[in-house]
Amino acid sequence: MTRRGRPARLADRLARTLMLWVGGVWLGCVVGATWYVDREINQHFDNEMIESAHRMVDIAVHDLDQASAGGKLDPAGLPLLAREPIIDDDPVIFQLSDAGPRMLMRSREAPSAPFPVPLRAGFADTGPWRVFTVVHPTRPLYLQLADPLAERREARNGTLLGLMIPLLAVLPLLALMLRRIARRELRVVQELEGEIARRSGSDLSAIALDQLPAELSSVGEHVNRLLGRLERALDTERSLAANAAHELRTPLAAVRLRLQTALDQGLSRADVQASLDALATFGHRADKLLQLSRAESAGSFARQSVDLVLLAATVAEEFWSSEAASRRLDLEIAESGVLPARGDVDSLAIALRNLVENGLRYGGDARVTIEVVAPCVLVVRNDGPGVPAATLETLRHRHVRHTRDAAGYGLGLSIVGTIVDKHGGRLDLSSPPPGHEHGFEARITLHPAATEAAAA
Repeated sequence: MTRRGRPARLADRLARTLMLWVGGVWLGCVVGATWYVDREINQHFDNEMIESAHRMVDIAVHDLDQASAGGKLDPAGLPLLAREPIIDDDPVIFQLSDAGPRMLMRSREAPSAPFPVPLRAGFADTGPWRVFTVVHPTRPLYLQLADPLAERREARNGTLLGLMIPLLAVLPLLALMLRRIARRELRVVQELEGEIARRSGSDLSAIALDQLPAELSSVGEHVNRLLGRLERALDTERSLAANAAHELRTPLAAVRLRLQTALDQGLSRADVQASLDALATFGHRADKLLQLSRAESAGSFARQSVDLVLLAATVAEEFWSSEAASRRLDLEIAESGVLPARGDVDSLAIALRNLVENGLRYGGDARVTIEVVAPCVLVVRNDGPGVPAATLETLRHRHVRHTRDAAGYGLGLSIVGTIVDKHGGRLDLSSPPPGHEHGFEARITLHPAATEAAAA
């Protein structure tokens, strides 16, 4: 989080994380390299001490013998100072002792006191010195060569500084470069953010996914699906509002007029009944609008196997409960070949019910037939006068009516068409039906459930 409580930018977080990891890995490499170099330095110095000690032991013993032969070796004035330089121009620090132990000879840079290490071959550390002891092969003499540990630490620290200074110098530049790279590579995220921010209720178009990397492409696909669902929901809401404004205005005005007339005329029975009829029309229209809204949303549609025979029988029984409808409504079922359809049983019942209502209402006194045809077809046909061919296709439009009845064909067939479209089926209207001289037929063709299941 930033100081003001706002979340940090992804590019900054990525650059900071990369810097921490790069710096940590680099520091680990420096530590490992320092350890390795320190070991190599110690090994190099130790090898030089071993080589120098073996070369010096004979030289030191030879000088000691010459001093003894020349009478220059005074036991009271031991140790003897060695000639400088013995090997090269670099100062050599050594002590030559016997088994006494007495220091017989030392270099000028060597301490006057013996090194506090045992007289045995090998390395030993004491204070500021690393001492290597070599034993003369034939005589009880011991040469102890010393090397300052400070020189080794200085060499190690110099190597460490040589590795750390470039890191400290390059680190700011590396941080700036990583930040620029992170921002450049994540610019597509900012563009995606801008595209999403520009979407609103008036613009829910899909986001272009061509330039997005694979990780963000899936995010973009989910966003597009969400935008599609939002667009359908908003379209349904707008459609419901428009349909309500168009369809309910007339029934509301009729109810208001009937009630006002009833009040003005002392609430006569005829006016009250007219108001009730207007309210019934209003309720019927409101129910149709809710059905249309549900059909257009299709959000709650189930995708299951629907028994069309049982569906047709259930809808027919609802109408047979009315004496007037029972005398005019027939049900015909194919003897074989009818398959279960894939869809939502409630919405298909709404569609079939609307077709039967239209047939009973606009077919005059003619009979209405519900027919289930193989493999997955529902047919509602009446023997009434039908509609002219010129106006047949306009029946699908929700606000177009061709009768004086306030309910009209508009909403009913629009609901049926919407439900069928959501199921991927086909709605065919014909007047007169094939093989008949007059009448009207609506045929719903659906997909068999077995076929969709096999395809899935």
